[in-house]
Amino acid sequence: QVQLVESGGGLVQAGDSLRLSCAASGRTFGTFHMGWFRQAPGKERAFVAAISSGLSTYYEASVKGRFTISRDIAKNTVSLQMNSLQPDDTAVYYCAADRPSTGWVPSFSSYYDYWGQGTRVTVSS
Repeated sequence: QVQLVESGGGLVQAGDSLRLSCAASGRTFGTFHMGWFRQAPGKERAFVAAISSGLSTYYEASVKGRFTISRDIAKNTVSLQMNSLQPDDTAVYYCAADRPSTGWVPSFSSYYDYWGQGTRVTVSS
């Protein structure tokens, strides 16, 4: 079993930066693919970024160049550095983990087996 706990959300102004962190339990964390998703008010949960066990990274088009996903295997953490935040980035951000398996599609939430409780990010204009 893997438990994920997000932190780092908050209220910021447009143009500011935030760094979200996701702390994962479990000794096999390094073998999991990890992702960040977000759910804006009134919208479905959407893909933001992902990082594979081999450190390949994937981004949704609107965040590419502004957000950076990274992981620290030794600390069992995954981070999402968010720069140049805009009001459209307002959402609850969720960390997700995918058990090692074939056929992982980073942007599909259905491929992820574990989810955190979410951390809220609000960007004011």
